[in-house]
Order: sequence, then structure tokens, then C-alpha cells
Amino acid sequence: QVQLVESGGGSVQAGGSLRLSCAASGSSYTSYCMAWFRQVPGKERQGVATIRTRSGITVYVDSVKDRFTISRDNAKNTLYLQMDSLKPDDAAMYYCAAKTTYSSYCDPVAAGYNLWGQGTQVTVSS
Repeated sequence: QVQLVESGGGSVQAGGSLRLSCAASGSSYTSYCMAWFRQVPGKERQGVATIRTRSGITVYVDSVKDRFTISRDNAKNTLYLQMDSLKPDDAAMYYCAAKTTYSSYCDPVAAGYNLWGQGTQVTVSS
């Protein structure tokens, strides 16, 4: 059973940076889509970025392009999200997610992911 555990959330001022980590245990996760999602109370979970673990191909939603970077270290079974130039709108609970896939494209749609972490809170003050 694969388990995902996020860390790295916290409070930062607008313009600052945070790096989130997601440690995966129970699998080598070499053929997965892995992704970061975020959610604020009362709203649907929103995709942020995805990465195909075998190829490294990434997908970003428009609101975080050129500010966030998703990456993975397969040797450490760890997924990262480097978040720079943070804005108050980026404040949310951030979740790591994964799914097995044979596709080269990893879509940032929550419904397709069956493995989830517990979330880590990001707060951005203006």
C-alpha cells in the first residue's frame, strides 16, 4: 500500500518562497503520475502541477506557471513543489496525489487520482 506524506507547509509573506515535499512509501512509484493539488474551504480541489515519474514531463496550471516548479527524486521516492513569488491567492491546503498510468500525459484533475496525502497548509500574508 503506497502512502504519501506531505511536509514543508507554513506561513510566508507575499513574494516569498516555500518548498513542499511528499515522501512516498510502499512503492518505487516509477510508473506514476504524481501531482500537487490545493484546496480552500468551500471550494473544489484544484490541480496545481503534475509530473510523469518515468519521463519527467510536467504540466502546470496557468495560475502557477513560471512561479512553481514540480520535481521528483526517484531515488528518494520524494516529490517536491518549489513555490516562488507566492501570492495571497496561493494560500490553501496542499495535497500530494498519485495514480498509476500508462499515459505520457498526467492531467491535473483530482478525480483521476486514487492515492492522497493528508495535506500541508500554506498561508500567504499580504
